[in-house]
Parts: sequence; structure tokens; C-alpha cells
Amino acid sequence: MISRGVDVPVIGFLGLGALGAPIARRLAGARSIVAFDPAPARLSGLATGIEHLDSPKDVADRADIVFACLVEERHHRDALFGGNGVLHGQRCKHYVHLGTSGSPFIEELDRRLSAGGIATVDAPVTGGPPKARAGELTTIVSGVTGSVAFVREAMSRYSSKIVVAGDKPGRAQTLKLVNNAIALTNLVAACEAMVIGAKAGIPADTMLDVINSGSGQNSATLGKLPHHILPRSFDFGATLAVVIKDLELFLAEPAACAATLTDTCRSALQAFRRAKDEGVEIDDLTAVVRPMERRAGIELGR
Repeated sequence: MISRGVDVPVIGFLGLGALGAPIARRLAGARSIVAFDPAPARLSGLATGIEHLDSPKDVADRADIVFACLVEERHHRDALFGGNGVLHGQRCKHYVHLGTSGSPFIEELDRRLSAGGIATVDAPVTGGPPKARAGELTTIVSGVTGSVAFVREAMSRYSSKIVVAGDKPGRAQTLKLVNNAIALTNLVAACEAMVIGAKAGIPADTMLDVINSGSGQNSATLGKLPHHILPRSFDFGATLAVVIKDLELFLAEPAACAATLTDTCRSALQAFRRAKDEGVEIDDLTAVVRPMERRAGIELGR
């Protein structure tokens, strides 16, 4: 497929944070890309194939496809619709939304960008910074078939799996939030259970040996606990504010608002809010265990 008379689409990128930077590096592995981030410190150590520009509009003037990996809704609004936003660029015809923002917001973005001649591809990712660095993210994508096909090769550079959730932007957001709700509630449950086990005198590695070869294994016991909690590094790469936002978005999804089935997720949200309110040494989602440890008077570790 050809975009504006070029054989190889030029890629732009917005947002070089903990997740965005490794994705941008993967995209820049085959050819140079143009990028923008308002924080100069995030530009240090980036691949030489990433050219920094002065605004999202400048990126959209140079790129056929613009990827955005931003955290908050206000950041997306400014980057897309502000005075120097993507919508005012002259070249971009495809916008790829990597963030987790909820389906109502993506549907709004799609309407506004479509009116300006830009197709929206809803493409949140799961796997976190570690899998982004390895190029092993799972991308959940929804959008018009032709637009999804146009950006698929670029997505494959940072994804080991691409799952199409439908042809309507917003469907991928809902599926991503379903995934996140499961992962985050699993983390809270695993931390609570293992703190109880440690209080009873069972070594954490012994618990994991049983859990991970039995029916209790999950992403928390296979990854977050052994690699980020037991070493006391708390460095998975997502802040407490980000996961609180994700659970709040899940609870605000239209389907969730119409149901009364979210008690477990609300309890998990409270655990992350408690960690943020009480304060943790390192602001990382894995630090959700710290208030539990303080109450029990023990620490999970090796």
C-alpha cells in the first residue's frame, strides 16, 4: 500500500517515556524516525536513528504514520489538537494510539481526526517496558482494515503478537483494559497471599516454586514478584498513578458501568491507591506490596 506517493512510510513518534522510548528504538532499528517529547532529559541515550523535532505538528509534517505513547488524556489532546498538534500537520494520514485511554476517548479522537483526514488505529500494547525492550509486546489493534494493514509492518517491529479486536477504534481499548484488570488484580492477590505465607515463616522462593508449578501461577508470580519485588528493586517500569488510571478507566468503560460485577477490581484499585497515599520508597506498581508488608511486619525477599 502506498502513502502520498512513497514506497516506505516515514514514521513519527510522540512520547519517549518508560514504554515509549523502547518502542521508538525498535521502530528506529530499520530506518530513521522523527520524534517529539517535551522533556529534554528523555532524549539522552536514544538511538541515533531518532531525530528530535520541536512539536507534534513538525512530526506530522514529516511523517506518514504518527505513533503516540502518552499517559494522560490532556497530553493526547494537546499533542493531537493543540495549536502545534498533529491535526495541523501536512503529511500524516495515519495515527496509531499506543496508550491506554478507554474506549469513549478513542471514539472521540477517531471522530475528530477523521474529520481532518487522518485515520485512527487503536493499538494499545501489553507486556510493559521489559517486553518492549525485547520487541515482544502483544499489540491489540482495532480500526479500519486498510489502515490496520498499512501500519502492521511497523507494529511488528516491537510486537511478537498482534491481535485484531475489530474494525472499530475503541474495541482494542476495552480488551486492553480487561487484560490490565486481570493482571493488576492478580498482582494484588499474589502479594497479599505471599505476605501471609511469609508471616507464617515460609520463604518466598519456596512459595514461588510451588505456585509457579501449580494452579496459582500468573504474570505476577512468574515475573513481577521474582524479578522486581523479591530483589527489592521495584523497577517494573509503570508508576502507581498509571495503574490507578488504568483501573479507573476499566471501571468507567460503558459495559462496566452497565454491570455490577466489579467488586474485585475495586478492591485492587483501593490497594494501589493505599500504596500511593501512604507513600512508597520507589514509585512503581510492584510497590503495592509495601503497605501489606508494613502491616504484617515482614518483607518479601530472598
